[in-house]
Amino acid sequence: MSARQWTRDLGMGARFAFAGGREGWVRALLTAVGVGLGVALLLLTTALPGALDERSRREEARLDYTYSREVQPKADNTLVVADIDTEFEGRDVRGRLLEPEGGKAPLPPGLDRFPAPGDMAVSPALRDLLASDGGALLRERLPYDIVGTIGEQGLIGSRELAYYAGSEGLAEHINNSTVARIDAFGSPQPAQQETDPVLVLLVLVVFVVLLMPVAVFIAAAVRFGGERRDRRLAALRLVGSDGGMTRRIAAGEALAGALLGLVFGTGFFLAGREIVASFEVFGVSVFPSYLNPSPLLALLVAVAVPAAAVLVTLLALRGVVIEPLGVVRTARPARRRLWWRLLLPLGGVGMLLPMMGQGREGGDFNQYLVVGGVMCLLVGVTALLPWIVEAVVARLGAGSVSWQLAVRRLQLSSGAAARMVNGIAVAVAGAIALQMLFAGVDRDYTESTDYDMSRAQMEVQVPDGTDLASAAAAFEETKGVRTVYALSRGYLGDRPWREEPELAAELTVGDCATLREVAKLPSCEDGDVFAVRGGEYDTDTPALSKPGRQLYLETTAADGTAEDVVWTLPEELKRADSVDDPTGTKRGGFLMTPGAVPPAVAKALAASVYLAIDDSVPYAREHVRNAAAAIDPMAQPMVWYATERSERYDSIRTGLFVGATAVLVLIGASLLVSQLEQLRERRKLLSALVAFGTRRRTLSLSVLWQTAIPIGLGLLLASVVGTTLGAVLLRMTSTPVDVHWTSVVQMTGAGAGVVLVVTLLSLPPLLRLIRPDGLRTE
Repeated sequence: MSARQWTRDLGMGARFAFAGGREGWVRALLTAVGVGLGVALLLLTTALPGALDERSRREEARLDYTYSREVQPKADNTLVVADIDTEFEGRDVRGRLLEPEGGKAPLPPGLDRFPAPGDMAVSPALRDLLASDGGALLRERLPYDIVGTIGEQGLIGSRELAYYAGSEGLAEHINNSTVARIDAFGSPQPAQQETDPVLVLLVLVVFVVLLMPVAVFIAAAVRFGGERRDRRLAALRLVGSDGGMTRRIAAGEALAGALLGLVFGTGFFLAGREIVASFEVFGVSVFPSYLNPSPLLALLVAVAVPAAAVLVTLLALRGVVIEPLGVVRTARPARRRLWWRLLLPLGGVGMLLPMMGQGREGGDFNQYLVVGGVMCLLVGVTALLPWIVEAVVARLGAGSVSWQLAVRRLQLSSGAAARMVNGIAVAVAGAIALQMLFAGVDRDYTESTDYDMSRAQMEVQVPDGTDLASAAAAFEETKGVRTVYALSRGYLGDRPWREEPELAAELTVGDCATLREVAKLPSCEDGDVFAVRGGEYDTDTPALSKPGRQLYLETTAADGTAEDVVWTLPEELKRADSVDDPTGTKRGGFLMTPGAVPPAVAKALAASVYLAIDDSVPYAREHVRNAAAAIDPMAQPMVWYATERSERYDSIRTGLFVGATAVLVLIGASLLVSQLEQLRERRKLLSALVAFGTRRRTLSLSVLWQTAIPIGLGLLLASVVGTTLGAVLLRMTSTPVDVHWTSVVQMTGAGAGVVLVVTLLSLPPLLRLIRPDGLRTE
């Protein structure tokens, strides 16, 4: 067979795709839309690595932390930066105070000039939020005039909330932690993160699971118009085309639809990347400029999609006998064989079994075996589902009229019904496996904070120089605050800290009511001092608890050098037993009431306020943040959580949720296109049934049954394959296998919900198509 003949036949098929009048154009457009949706998501996927790299690059380019304990000297090219990050209704707000110390001070990315004291430059999203009614509480917290906008180069996402405000006197608060002096932005030494095999496995499986449904949808989309195409192919045989030429012409039609789909997909992608800038999904947003597909991967998509269209069509027609008087598919088809369909999932399991117990101590996983094994198991769903649908519907019998119409239709074209739900079955199977894997390894990346959430839910570190008593009083008057625990903390040594003390103990200062939260006191009056027994990791307090002994309190001078404040233990020293404080820690050392604290000691202590919040008060945490900002803009309110999760693990989970959301949208859109195409194919048949007196309710129910039966079987198969794949992946990571049935039900329910929504959306077009005038033909 010459390449010239292939080209001629494929070109003839392409002409047939667009030369069939309105029917031909509608068929081509439906194919193009189905393929285009898949191409758009593939292009988005190829652009994701670059988008994530760009987010990381911009994050590193604006870093303003110093990794040195020494304070950099003031110069003409230095800038003092204070970290005043906050949070508003669950969204992070990045805030910085800036004080340039010379004409050559480094300008943050995204700014063209420094804001003056009292002014601020904001991100576009923050500007919109502050101008809205919902941003009133945040506006109270940011008492600055908006004089500019942060450019794209200074932001990591289009919906990021960020601002830079001008300030004065920041140099007095330099601590190289929240306030630092820098001479350049950016990370001097990018952190090299150690590779975690389990996290690599998670990334690989996430990408395969998200891309497989897209590939399945594209393969199904190029086969739109199956029945009408069969009649056209029979006509070609009638005018003298042989079987091979007829199949190549059919492949040419699919190729034309796929090429038009590439154009549509490119348009969908370009439009979608502009729209995506308006949304934030699970805290992640991007700029359109981030979403530039890799040229090599984009070329691969452009070649693979048309090639897949030709191959899928040729393979689909291999077992079809096309004769001049019709297509054998219209008769009872030969029963599908099972044995070869089992080879794919068995082969997938076989590829994954050699890696059992690897990861972490066992070494890295073989990436090719992981990808190949997961793909084989998921493709096995598409191979097994047609056989299962055919076997089940062949045994279905009597029922209502709508039931019989649906069953008979499925018996005649079970393959088309299986193709329609293949993609969602693959998506659900992959989602179940991933949910099991994430649930199994979650405990390895999540640890308890030990915070006593029943006593406090927020903590505010009071900046140096702020009176703790007045700060505590301000919080007590704040709306939504039930209880306030104000504590100061420092460390005592048996000799000056420059000389590295041999013995050291903690010092805690608070009123009697607050000290009872950290120790069991025999009695307490203002002016008492206690030596604590039973503190965690505290072995030096007994040796230091000698009345009249001088102890040295560590503190830091304004220039960053260490100083010592001398404190003498009083003659009367009471004893107390340590108990768990609100942070879940048993404190040791010494407890002191405010009346016993010398002024020099009070200035050397770090103060914190622990707050019990009344969650029945709307925006209680926002009121606390506003109160903290009123006390000092650099106060750092922190919300407590019972657990905290690894940042890298959490970012992978977020990526999964973002990708799964996009795939669900694709699933819904592709299913709707497929459903409309099938209804269009059967318009005359449905109109004839209505003309002969069939109730529309009966036809509507039959359409629902035609969708419900294959999707039910598909979700059942997806549950089996998904739990099998999840169990194998868990064994690969040496994690005990535990099937979370709630997650299985949630994933299958989400898949069923998408199908239900699509079916309901297809009912209005169905009612229009089944009018008697649908019998009219040209």
